[in-house]
Amino acid sequence: MNAKNPHLEELGQFLKARRSELNPADLGLDPGEPGSRRVSGLRREEVAARVAISQDYYARIEQGRLAPSEPVLEALADVLRLTPDERAYAERLARQAERRTPPRRRPTPVRPQIQLLLDQLTDTPAFVVGKYLDILAWNPLAAALLLDVDKMLPKERNYVRMLFTDPRMKDFYDDWGAMARAGVALLRMQAADNPTDPRLTSLVGELSVADAQFRQWWAARHVAREEFGTKTIHHPDLGDLTLDWDAFQWAGDPDQQLITWSAPPGSPTQEKFRILSSWIAATSASDSTEKGTEA
Repeated sequence: MNAKNPHLEELGQFLKARRSELNPADLGLDPGEPGSRRVSGLRREEVAARVAISQDYYARIEQGRLAPSEPVLEALADVLRLTPDERAYAERLARQAERRTPPRRRPTPVRPQIQLLLDQLTDTPAFVVGKYLDILAWNPLAAALLLDVDKMLPKERNYVRMLFTDPRMKDFYDDWGAMARAGVALLRMQAADNPTDPRLTSLVGELSVADAQFRQWWAARHVAREEFGTKTIHHPDLGDLTLDWDAFQWAGDPDQQLITWSAPPGSPTQEKFRILSSWIAATSASDSTEKGTEA
């Protein structure tokens, strides 16, 4: 394998990061006297011994110079106690490493039928995200809740970028730190197909310069796939809203996901959705009347 293979290099760095986080005692190993270890976590030789491979073999995997066989990768996942999402990320990198060139998919526009669906969800905030969590389409309710995303420049409509560059975001989420770390983990997971994608490297470079926490969390190489959850947001006009969110992947373009925010019937949050929807409708009607008068 080519030593410059970006997928192998990322796989090696990812395994190294997970090795550094393991406590030797968790595997029944003697951690030794405090300060006796020159590296945090497990040593390379300890991992190699558990997987029954040579130290040199494992060293070359971490250095991005060797693609592990499927059985070796499975054994490494067991020893390093990878989560299901981490296993999926490592396996995806290994598969992509076998390709001669990284996959290059051009961004697909949101189909008019999807936008029509968004507009018909008058009481449900909904929007579409694409590759690297770019916000591609939305309905009026989502725009109002997402800090007027419809008034942003196209470059600014990226969920992770908003988390780290829009100062309002730290007051927007009940637990900004958790949301921001999750956003970085989602972005890292999406990077598996092409770690050197210019769109990705440009975004990561910008955010690494802009925010030290992003730089730290990106370097930690944590990954996640999140498809649903519950969160609390602080809206400047409506106050606190606790909502459920769900992500639906579009079969026509695996890079696009429909995100919906919902609340149980009769809940305070659903009532606030209704109030906000009525405000939007009233504003839209007023704008239409003014335009008609001007005409």
